[in-house]
Amino acid sequence: MTRKPLRSRAWFGGDSKDAIMHRSWMKNQGFAEDSFDGRPVIGICNTFSELTPCNAHLRGLAERVKRGVLEAGGLPLEFPVMSLGESNLRPTAMLYRNLASMDVEESIRGNPIDGVVLLVGCDKTTPALVMGAASCDLPAIVLSGGPMLNGRVRGEAVGSGTAIWRFSEAVKAGQMTREAFVAAEAGMARSPGSCMTMGTASSMACMVEALGLALPGNAALPAVDSRRAALAQLTGRRIVGMVEEDLRLSAILGPAAFRNAIRTNGAIGGSTNAVLHLIAIAGRLGVPLSLDDWDRLGRFVPTLVDLQPSGRFLMEEFCYAGGLPVVLRALAEHGLLDREAPTVTGLSIWENVRDAENFSPEVIRGFDNALTPEGGIAVLRGNLAPNGAVLKPSAATPALMQHRGRAVVFDTIDDYKRRILDPALAITPESVMVLRNCGPCGYPGMAEVGNMGLPPKLLAAGVTDMVRISDARMSGTAFGTVVLHVAPEAAVGGPLALVEEGDMIELDVAGRRLVLDVPEETLIQRRQGWTKRPAPSSGYAALYQKHVLQADRGADFDFLVGCRGAAVPANSH
Repeated sequence: MTRKPLRSRAWFGGDSKDAIMHRSWMKNQGFAEDSFDGRPVIGICNTFSELTPCNAHLRGLAERVKRGVLEAGGLPLEFPVMSLGESNLRPTAMLYRNLASMDVEESIRGNPIDGVVLLVGCDKTTPALVMGAASCDLPAIVLSGGPMLNGRVRGEAVGSGTAIWRFSEAVKAGQMTREAFVAAEAGMARSPGSCMTMGTASSMACMVEALGLALPGNAALPAVDSRRAALAQLTGRRIVGMVEEDLRLSAILGPAAFRNAIRTNGAIGGSTNAVLHLIAIAGRLGVPLSLDDWDRLGRFVPTLVDLQPSGRFLMEEFCYAGGLPVVLRALAEHGLLDREAPTVTGLSIWENVRDAENFSPEVIRGFDNALTPEGGIAVLRGNLAPNGAVLKPSAATPALMQHRGRAVVFDTIDDYKRRILDPALAITPESVMVLRNCGPCGYPGMAEVGNMGLPPKLLAAGVTDMVRISDARMSGTAFGTVVLHVAPEAAVGGPLALVEEGDMIELDVAGRRLVLDVPEETLIQRRQGWTKRPAPSSGYAALYQKHVLQADRGADFDFLVGCRGAAVPANSH
């Protein structure tokens, strides 16, 4: 087989003035004379940042990747891209996912790179890097940073994120002291890594493994486990092989890969954020993927992984039980996995997982003992969400899955914060909490505020869940009967903008319905009085609001959809 010429040879090959210039400048870093004589150049796209706690250890993993690249005969060159940490970045990391993807895409396209390792961790770094690499369609492989060790508070194993929501509600209900809450801080995040619940970071680590973009075991190995470092070394070796085989993202990310990922998300009780990210990734490669696909493919998939926030355990236990390969094997054996889907290993996904063993059926349950019988994301439609909304059944209260109640409307997140603590707030356990103007355009960036905390007076009375509806997102670590991603959003004139206090709203998850019980004539009259809020006139926020697509289309920028390839114009100096 004739080997395809390396892309990097357009920079480093031959004895032209340009080639000599490129090699000469690179050698100021101490590279040997033969470093650029035909070795595959492997870019290591690193989202390391001390401002992104989940990714602060990636510098060490990058060194392990380099070792593997060198062992396989490649030349590793590390480069930084924008790092997105949901814990610190305001107003929300999601505002910058598309910007980071542009950074990744143009960094790859404009540099002498033959293949790339994507070092990811916190929530949005995974989709951002995959989206950017997909737009270039080079050989690429993902290495996640891994989850933290289990949190420990007063002898109890607790999950970062999930514990925050639970403890803060307990404080408001008078069931936990403020002093105990503050003391818990030191034990919730006690090692490098991302959230050890099945939050968005762990969900997306599972997604890239299910998509075939990472080596088996990538999703669950703790960040501090020596096997994570070994996996990094193997990842570095493998990307060199992928370049030699010209194994590109487009050869892996076909319809079968996305079908597998959607079903996997249901089986792990994965984050609702995966819906947005997978639709956006598919869009970069021209693979059709819609909300209807999410509902159709995931509807009858049981949740097998008993993990917070849906269940009891944490990512350490998931790892020790056998990790994602066990889940993939179980799905395959029940006809819910496309066994022939290709992966970065060069083997099919079934060949990767067929020998996986379940070492803890309590953590990774069987189909006959599932955590929930239908764990896939439920897609709701109706006059309140014409283009769809989503709900995570595994994290919801069964008794609220069919519910009718009066709307309590919060016009913005600031309005919610002002009113929710008021003892005089007219709200009952049967009410439906509605938050609007928090979607892609409304916030902007679609912040994780959809899982609104309940009013203290109801928490004190023992209420633990209520139906909540918004055009926002929620953290993958959160839980409750929460309807999210309502499309179109209120800020662009979606029906959510027309809801008034006291309107009756009906939620029917089994029937996939979300209905505002108000006559159409009344809604027409209300729309005549609706006015659009002013948008930013300059800066990135203005670009974002002008070009962002709605949630049902992945909230990508309209001008980024599609694959542009890795070609660059001829360069001369």
